[in-house]
Amino acid sequence: MRPSTPYLRVDVARLDDNITRVADAARAAGVQVWPHAKTHKTPEIARRQLEAGAGGLTVATIGEAEVFADAGVTDLFLALPIWPDPAQAGRLRVLADRTALRVAVDSVEGAHHLAACLDGARVSVLVEVDSGQHRTGVPATDVATVAVAAAGAGLAIEGAFTFPGHSYSPDTTTSAAVDEASALTEAVSQLRSAGIEPTVLSGGSTPSLQASLAAPGVTTELRPGVYVFGDAQQWELGRTTPDRVALTCRATVISHTGGRVVLDSGSKALGADRAPYASGFGRILDDPDARIVQLSEHHAVVETDRSYPLGSVVDVVPNHVCNAVNLADILYADHGPGLEAWPVAARGR
Repeated sequence: MRPSTPYLRVDVARLDDNITRVADAARAAGVQVWPHAKTHKTPEIARRQLEAGAGGLTVATIGEAEVFADAGVTDLFLALPIWPDPAQAGRLRVLADRTALRVAVDSVEGAHHLAACLDGARVSVLVEVDSGQHRTGVPATDVATVAVAAAGAGLAIEGAFTFPGHSYSPDTTTSAAVDEASALTEAVSQLRSAGIEPTVLSGGSTPSLQASLAAPGVTTELRPGVYVFGDAQQWELGRTTPDRVALTCRATVISHTGGRVVLDSGSKALGADRAPYASGFGRILDDPDARIVQLSEHHAVVETDRSYPLGSVVDVVPNHVCNAVNLADILYADHGPGLEAWPVAARGR
């Protein structure tokens, strides 16, 4: 028996193809993939990524790290400068005994606090570099200052990382990869001048992935997340095509009031993200010209030239798949003959 709409459906054949395609391209480019698991939060998908050759998983929170450690993942990177409270510090120390754990720092104060919290636990550190998003991370010219402070506090420095998040714009998907390479190249120079030889130089985002793989430079690994599913943002940025979108929200046509098509997949199923360049609140997978023009908690209003009888079922592509997944307890994996329930185990973590 199929679940009632709205629910998130995963096309497993497309999912596996996305994983394999990126894994093969990364091998050809001589870099590792450390997929960002905040996109899917699902151990079954993590298993597929690791079996395809991923070096480890990237996570955004201690809770996510714990979920994937429980699922048997042994290499994790917490790619967020954190300021642990005593409870979080204890959880990090436990994780360090179970996994090969990396964490992020981007300040001298943060490095000193982290070292005090870890109390000698086996955790390695990457210094975050700002390559253009201007969120977290130090300028590349300041990397050595943070790294030396971290090393002096007893932390093991593996290298540096950056997130070229400014790639989420139609005009910068390629230039962000250039900025990423430039920032990490400068970081290498700064670290070596301080007597620190980096072994890990980590970058990557889904929009910039194609450019990073086409002209690999100093990076040793890339951390895309959304590539595993695709979403309406990547579709509109030209970084995926409808035939590669692996996750949709299955929805039912519930109303024709005013001549419009209304679905039962509102913001509580799709998420409410809408980037400045987005042409709507989501796309219809098999109706490329349709647009979701209005979104409420439980309604999605669609403008389309097609006729959809009441009760029709359609596949909606969320704008930002990470947020849609975080709203669901289960992903329904479609293998063809039936659906398999995959728990979103890291939801809420």
